[in-house]
Amino acid sequence: MFKALVVEKDEEGKTHAAVQNLDEDRLPEGDVTVAVEYSTLNYKDGLCLGSGGGLVRQWPHVPGIDFAGVVQQSADPRYKPGDRVVLTGWRVGEVHWGGYAQRARVKADWLVPLPDGLSTHSAMAVGTAGMAAMLAVIALEDHGLKPGDGPVLVTGASGGVGSVATAVLAKLGHEVAAVTGRPGSEDYLRALGASQVVQREDLSEVTRKPLESELWAGCVDPVAGAMLGRVLKQMKYGSSVAAVGLAGGAAIEGALITPFILRGVNLLGIDSVMQPYEARLRAWKRIATDLPMDRLKGMIRSATLEDLPGLGKDILKGQVQGRVVVDLNA
Repeated sequence: MFKALVVEKDEEGKTHAAVQNLDEDRLPEGDVTVAVEYSTLNYKDGLCLGSGGGLVRQWPHVPGIDFAGVVQQSADPRYKPGDRVVLTGWRVGEVHWGGYAQRARVKADWLVPLPDGLSTHSAMAVGTAGMAAMLAVIALEDHGLKPGDGPVLVTGASGGVGSVATAVLAKLGHEVAAVTGRPGSEDYLRALGASQVVQREDLSEVTRKPLESELWAGCVDPVAGAMLGRVLKQMKYGSSVAAVGLAGGAAIEGALITPFILRGVNLLGIDSVMQPYEARLRAWKRIATDLPMDRLKGMIRSATLEDLPGLGKDILKGQVQGRVVVDLNA
């Protein structure tokens, strides 16, 4: 038997989440069974835990799009019992049972071995949000961004993606301008390494100007919406924006093609769900070397399975700062 947070839907279409004890024969098909040690909380998890079940299609369901743990059984030669592994994406926690359980069974192709220097706890302090942030940083580097080029903007900097991006960019030697709309976040962001804090209202207004002054050498953007439309007009010549999310809406409000044509700005889409194995492995290896784990301590809060329904509501309201690490054995 193992403990899991199970979401069920009643006849009226309402969902209810509760911790249950399940037998291992309830696990879905897969090549590798993992004893999950830690999971985390993402916006998608909030949707799956919320009223109506969000992205879930089959019931009952175990959410949790991330997990890290130790291989218990494996039918794939790449993994053996005792190996430490991490999983993010592949629609686990949405259409496939996820990490809010002490056991998970998944396809071997979805797993990544944890690199040396990362514990399962640290991996979930990073999670999908941190991997997406690292993928964004790598994409900016691959398109020419170097320390000394100028300030790199990070929107939504108090959230999971933004927090990790801020810490990584600062460690790599970049001048980081962190955007936030949360009162009292300046000390938190400066502790992560931000050299400048930009108020959200300074960038959220839609303007009709085709271009503005060149301010940013690069940008990691989990927000999109009107803010991305404004930021694009302020990018330096030949610079790039790595678009990681759409917390501010899927439309790029106020955007024109002008920055792309007259300044050669690149808009780089960052997908964290279907990334191939080699790209994931590259990102996790870079996380192990380039993410200052000492700075992570200030952005982590601990939680249990019982805490998740309430935290799911909070993250949908934008009330979760930093990263939540869920201890499956607490």
